[in-house]
Amino acid sequence: MSGPVRVGTWPAAGWRPGHGPPSPSGPAPGSRAIIPAVDAFVILIAGFVALAGAAAIAGSLGPRQRVGRLLTAAPRVTVAEAIELARAGRSVYVRLEGRIDSEAEFEDADHRPLVLRRTRIQVLDEGGWRDLEVAREVVPFEIREGLDGIAIDGESVADGLVVMPRESVGVVGDLGDRVPEELADDLPARVVVELVSSVEHAIALGVPALDPAGRPRLGPGRGRPLILSTLEPAEAIRIIGGGSAGRGRLAAALVVVAGLLLVLGLALFLLPGDALAASPAPTAVVGSDTRSPGEGPGFVGALAPAFLAVIGIAVLAIGLTLAWVRLTRRSSDRADSPRRR
Repeated sequence: MSGPVRVGTWPAAGWRPGHGPPSPSGPAPGSRAIIPAVDAFVILIAGFVALAGAAAIAGSLGPRQRVGRLLTAAPRVTVAEAIELARAGRSVYVRLEGRIDSEAEFEDADHRPLVLRRTRIQVLDEGGWRDLEVAREVVPFEIREGLDGIAIDGESVADGLVVMPRESVGVVGDLGDRVPEELADDLPARVVVELVSSVEHAIALGVPALDPAGRPRLGPGRGRPLILSTLEPAEAIRIIGGGSAGRGRLAAALVVVAGLLLVLGLALFLLPGDALAASPAPTAVVGSDTRSPGEGPGFVGALAPAFLAVIGIAVLAIGLTLAWVRLTRRSSDRADSPRRR
């Protein structure tokens, strides 16, 4: 096809595809754009609201959710390699496994040789189970693998202790004078006991370093907690996430919705809206249709906003990922200071 091509143009405003041609005199009275500019801001605000909701839910899950992620993400090393890292002064957060050993273990009522025991007295209120009293007993111990052993900073084990808890459930009246008098006697209460025995196999996560005496020791570091678990990772994650799996899925869904809304809002804000013509009269274009054989395709539309939109989507995806990581780790930085007895 060659020769002049008649290209019809529409007036500068008041028409969008699917709405029929406008009258030559201009837009019809009372007409409006399908998606006005303010809609982009409404969608962006909805996206930020969804992101804030995800952050609030993530904060309510508590620091132990981060423990589950670290159990599966930390690089595994041998005890010998951890000792080398400590002596080399390299601050690396690692995971190691081995048998618990101690020369100062103590026995419980069932004659189990223990190295750590934590007892919590909790009551149930509107926010869930709340600690009234936390008692911890710990002796020096280490994790051994073959002939190699590295000490564990047991005093620093807080939210990172993951064992099979032993619970006794009742009411506040059953605890006698161990609870404040202002609490109602019929308020639900429980005693949770967590034990670590010297005959168990354990997984420990932390940063190897030298203690003041120059001995290798595993402890918290790099903004991450010391984790000690006597369970396999899959079982430990199940214990940690008990009762909060639904909230975790809701938070993830809100992050996805927030990302979609923010991308859509930015696209509506950056990309051009109405296609404006120079005049209402048809314009003659000399040349051939770019779809004809032998002719290269032409560029149609504004390319710069399209490229900016693609770059914006990539930056937004990176930002949302970093925000999610930071929001989920913020609550775990709060130090737990249980009272030792």
